[in-house]
Amino acid sequence: MSRTAIVIPARWGSTRFPGKPLHLLAGKPLIQHVWERCVRVPGVDQVIVATDDTRILEVAFSFGAEVALTSSGHPSGTDRIAEVAKNLRSTDILVNVQGDEPFLDPKLAGKLIRALKDDPGAQMATAASALDPADLDNPNAVKVVCDLAGNAIYFSRSPIPFDRDGDSNPSRFRHMGIYAYRRRFLLDFVQWKPTPLEKLEKLEQLRALEHGAKIRVLMTESTGPGIDTPEDAIAAEQILLARK
Repeated sequence: MSRTAIVIPARWGSTRFPGKPLHLLAGKPLIQHVWERCVRVPGVDQVIVATDDTRILEVAFSFGAEVALTSSGHPSGTDRIAEVAKNLRSTDILVNVQGDEPFLDPKLAGKLIRALKDDPGAQMATAASALDPADLDNPNAVKVVCDLAGNAIYFSRSPIPFDRDGDSNPSRFRHMGIYAYRRRFLLDFVQWKPTPLEKLEKLEQLRALEHGAKIRVLMTESTGPGIDTPEDAIAAEQILLARK
């Protein structure tokens, strides 16, 4: 029987927010908030924190997480997850949950897993939500367009689709950075060199599309902000405290 695992990549050396995984939010380190969400995902056999830093490892151990100590040379969280995946030979599906998503909806992660189980032709699954019009020209808000079956056609930092006549008011969607992968595809993916569109947009999911991969996109409501900066952490803590 195949197994499913969530891997949470967590590194110390964030350019904009060093030490981010251990930043305290409402009395708990950020990585613990993320882990507690992940262990609530239905249908998951294993939740692993993947890090290259012993400080993160020790804190994760202290709150009961399974931890994998990985190489410090990985260019992305995807590569870090792939290192863990090599040792998970009985695992068929892996979910990449970023270590800065304390508002992850456990049901959403479960739906991504189900999407791959229900569609043998899909190599990846991810999510999107309605784009805030204020983020239309924000290059940090990644947009996605899909075909009629709900598979990704393209991801971009630009405002896509472009409304040429200016009178259609098209629905636009913001990509959410959570992925489910088939293990075999993930191990192949990290061996491929960066592709032309990926290098232009600085979006590694385009590497998958340029190789012809099928990426299922599930539409969902945004569940709260990710944390990229100390200012984001202040806003996130206010939300967490308000929910207590």
